Amino acid sequence: MTNRQKRLDVALIIGLVVSLLTMGITGFAQDCGAVRQDVLRLHVIPNSDSLDDQDLKLAVRDRILQETGELFQDADSKEQAQALSQGALDRIQQAANDEIQSRGYPYQARVELVNMYFETREYENFTMPAGYYDAVRVTIGAGRGHNWWCVLFPPLCVPAAAEDPEEAFTGQEQEVVTQSPQFEPRFKIVEWFQELWSWGQSLFA
Repeated sequence: MTNRQKRLDVALIIGLVVSLLTMGITGFAQDCGAVRQDVLRLHVIPNSDSLDDQDLKLAVRDRILQETGELFQDADSKEQAQALSQGALDRIQQAANDEIQSRGYPYQARVELVNMYFETREYENFTMPAGYYDAVRVTIGAGRGHNWWCVLFPPLCVPAAAEDPEEAFTGQEQEVVTQSPQFEPRFKIVEWFQELWSWGQSLFA
């Protein structure tokens, strides 16, 4: 791709950003950004989509949630939760591999702290907007199956999780996560913008 083509693509992105501004989506997009900055997710990817591998995914999930149940009790911020996760990666990986081996599978799990893209997802009674999130990613074997995810911090999926997302989020973040994408087209606009922005960034990678 030539520099001229890149400039044209960037100009297109800028034009679309301006369009979003005129649509009154800016404030909502900023609130979505605040949610992304304050959340640490758990992402479990199974070896494949076979029934056995999907069952194993859930077993590994349960084992990890047991291991991390008390990990974030004293965390007051995402940054603290992220630091705690970083220090516990070996422990989480060992727990995942113990569970896999106890069930007779030949796979190995790989656990890492990553920043990765998630689409808009509805989780029980709250919604996570699309975008890049920090996450503890657990890859089982080849990692080619449909994934499972939840929110580690604020603690919404660990055994001591808050039952109401409004207890975990503050201010404008509550208005974002408690809206349903089925009735809120702004989630789709934000998701589209995030995908477009990611594409624009990749032009210069």
